[in-house]
Amino acid sequence: VQLQASGGGLVQPGGSLRLSCAASGRIFSINAWGWYRQAPGKQRELVAAITSGGSTNYADSVKGRFTISRDNGKNTVSLQMNSLEAEDTAVYYCNAKVVTQRLVEYDLWGQGTQVTVSS
Repeated sequence: VQLQASGGGLVQPGGSLRLSCAASGRIFSINAWGWYRQAPGKQRELVAAITSGGSTNYADSVKGRFTISRDNGKNTVSLQMNSLEAEDTAVYYCNAKVVTQRLVEYDLWGQGTQVTVSS
């Protein structure tokens, strides 16, 4: 089982990017997805999360600018990022709380995708 993230890149301040993450392999279900980011010299932080039922949670710094969504049937999650700021520059990681057929939950991480906001 693995996660593949995509969609990072270089964007000017005020611009938009959309990150996507897909899970592949034998997956019974995914309880929740999350997007995290880590800027140079800083700890990894939660940006946004979404449960299987669609409940969402956002870091205060991105509320109103970022939107997380998921497709349960396709085991994918997306992060729409609007009004990007230089402070959003970081490596973004997707995370999935994967459930096995034996109903054991574990954390799965994607490889990270770089987002750079700069003029």
